[in-house]
Amino acid sequence: MSTIAPAPVATVASSVTVGTGPLTIDEVVAVARHDAPVVLDEAALEGVAASRAIIEGLAADPEPHYGISTGFGALATTFIAEDRRAQLQASLVRSHAAGSGAEVEREVVRALMLLRLSTLMTGRTGVRRVTAETYAAILNAGITPVVREYGSLGCSGDLAPLSHCALVAIGEGEARVTGRGSSGELMSAADALAAAGIAPLRLGEKEGLALINGTDGMLGMLALAIDDLRMLLTTADVAAAMSVEGLMGTDAVFAADLHALRPQRGQAVSAGNLRRLLAGSPIVASHKGPECTRVQDAYSLRCAPQVHGAARDTLAHAASVADAELASAVDNPVLTLDGRVESNGNFHGAPVAYVLDFLAIAVADVASMSERRTDRFLDRARNQGLPPFLAHEVGVDSGLMIAQYTAAGIVSELKRLAVPASVDSIPSSAMQEDHVSMGWHAARKLRRAIDGLARVLAIEVMTASRGLALRAPLEPGAATGAVARLVASTGAVPGPDRFLSPEIEAVVGLVTSGEVVRNAGSVAELD
Repeated sequence: MSTIAPAPVATVASSVTVGTGPLTIDEVVAVARHDAPVVLDEAALEGVAASRAIIEGLAADPEPHYGISTGFGALATTFIAEDRRAQLQASLVRSHAAGSGAEVEREVVRALMLLRLSTLMTGRTGVRRVTAETYAAILNAGITPVVREYGSLGCSGDLAPLSHCALVAIGEGEARVTGRGSSGELMSAADALAAAGIAPLRLGEKEGLALINGTDGMLGMLALAIDDLRMLLTTADVAAAMSVEGLMGTDAVFAADLHALRPQRGQAVSAGNLRRLLAGSPIVASHKGPECTRVQDAYSLRCAPQVHGAARDTLAHAASVADAELASAVDNPVLTLDGRVESNGNFHGAPVAYVLDFLAIAVADVASMSERRTDRFLDRARNQGLPPFLAHEVGVDSGLMIAQYTAAGIVSELKRLAVPASVDSIPSSAMQEDHVSMGWHAARKLRRAIDGLARVLAIEVMTASRGLALRAPLEPGAATGAVARLVASTGAVPGPDRFLSPEIEAVVGLVTSGEVVRNAGSVAELD
């Protein structure tokens, strides 16, 4: 599965400190995507040691305590003798590392390991100090556990993905040793740890459970998706501005006073971007005034701020849920501030799963509107005097006809990916876990949807750039012109038909790397 390209290394913080407080989305991205080193807060480590003393006291108690001296899940009432508890924890990790399918992306694995480490550092899980230190060391050494695509139901959290990570920490399973941007060498976990000078963990009471009970996989993917969409929704505004301009649309509908009549926050942001992107455009100016006979533009042009803005508001809601989850200590059982060890249901992924599904809906709709603007460019009945399909020699050349097919095919898939995963609960663990969130699956399909959105937007940007070039001698505005020149630098220019796929991929790269937004933003201030 393709992922959005990382931002330049220069933008990454030198290190991320993990303590008792929450990580930010930007910090998760810095570690997951850009290999920012992890530093553990010493005061928090002291708290981890203090909470571990409570667990060790309970472990010596002849009365059973869930997760400490008992089995798990449907075996929660089974007492485990003290001399078998280390084996219990290791067996838990081994048996739960039951994923199947393709390897999960490196950035996702790093994100979920970092988020599990963040919970360990709250002091609410009762692990030993060395356990937190080992997770930090694995991240800093560039060791990425092999995690498989399938295995999580999102309750109790992301058990299988987290178990694959814990398995590597005890020196078992497989891992890749990678540098940033490297696919990495596959090797045994034992060899990977030895090469990095990291001693494998021998888990104590409760530690196996503490390492695998959390929403860290789905939350990590949510954080990465938020980072992607912040850029892609601005890209959608850039693409829409280029289409409005190239299709001889009006910028009057983006006036601030019109949008103030409907005070939706995201809508105002997108409308503001469109105004600034189209400011001073000679093409827009060329058809203003009484001689213009067009009454109003099609919805895909006129209503871009309303749709893009609604997606922005959805993203803001998702970010608020992510921030709350980043501030959470998710484990079961959990060690409370007053020293109790209590069973709970905070591992249920519903809050995260819902917004992952909600974002997939917004992604599909933004892409759908983008594809409609692309299609208008290719239809001579609607493109205001441009050649059919923007072809060089009409009849001989097909122009961008099939590029629109590609966008349409992606949009069709995005509609299927917008079907929510979070309503599809499948009972497990002998009906002990009789309602699950499917948040991991919601996150996986959102990642695919984001990749699709980037491609649809790239095809619109490429199409609009060709349309703007065909408006010569009229010139585009400064901001849209900067993007059109960027696209032209890849070879995606008007002319006879040629192998089109490489040109599409080149423009996809400009979108996913953020170059489109950066070039537009170098002229017009964008939000």
